[in-house]
Amino acid sequence: MTALATPFLGDGSLAESDLKKLVEHQIQGGIDALVPVGTTGECPTLSHDEHQRVVELTIQTAAGRVPVIAGAGSNSTREAVSLTKYAHQAGAAGMLHVAPYYNKPSQEGLFRHFSAIAEATDRTIVLYSIPGRCGIQIDVSTVERLLAKYPHVNHIKEAGGSVDRVNELKKAMGDDLVVLSGDDGLTLPFICAGAEGVISVASNVIPEQVVALVKASLDGDLKTASALHQLLYPIFTNLFIEPNPVPVKACMVKAGLFETGRVRLPLCELRPENKTLVLSIFEELQAALATQA
Repeated sequence: MTALATPFLGDGSLAESDLKKLVEHQIQGGIDALVPVGTTGECPTLSHDEHQRVVELTIQTAAGRVPVIAGAGSNSTREAVSLTKYAHQAGAAGMLHVAPYYNKPSQEGLFRHFSAIAEATDRTIVLYSIPGRCGIQIDVSTVERLLAKYPHVNHIKEAGGSVDRVNELKKAMGDDLVVLSGDDGLTLPFICAGAEGVISVASNVIPEQVVALVKASLDGDLKTASALHQLLYPIFTNLFIEPNPVPVKACMVKAGLFETGRVRLPLCELRPENKTLVLSIFEELQAALATQA
């Protein structure tokens, strides 16, 4: 699944034509699902109208060819429920819900927050545990409680950087819970530990290669998967040299996918030396892929 970046025009408004182009690029690259308006989609700086428009346009452009898992998370339960209901009505196949950030609820508070969301839709809920951004983790026991009560809360994007955590989730819930890596560079080790895939940032620009890595990993072809991992690891790492999605947007401009790499404050453009580094790594990867082709 690709965590879609949100394109902006030079004046800062939504670049709808670039978003449509990106969706087509993903589908042609073989991606299994699209995830708009998550962290990579700069959801904190989108207005409600813009958030809804990105979801609506992604669903319209995908036109049923792949499912859309709409970002609908918030640290306000009321807002998260409202965004969930909108995504449901717009035709999303599911919704991505991050743990509430900044107000740092207890595990009981998390359970009640996600329960309210689950009761607003019967479609797939993808929990998103990213303690580095939220300050809290969704405990395994909380995931178990949610899955037991709400069978459609059956996916988790795990971005805590721990393979042990994948083992714990799988030991507790097995195949009833789909675990997705939240870090491109951990896709291979996570799948080896039992995860089923990744919600990827890098696939914005290299969807075919991320698809190939996941497929080889799931097929148990570790020789191919390891070779792909080694080839892609430099871009996986350096796409986070500055806050996401700043580096990947610079690559998307280079690849001709976006007209501008504009981001919204408090994010800002890459420092010149980092831009040079990221683009040089991306160009080296493009050259290596061209040679393989």
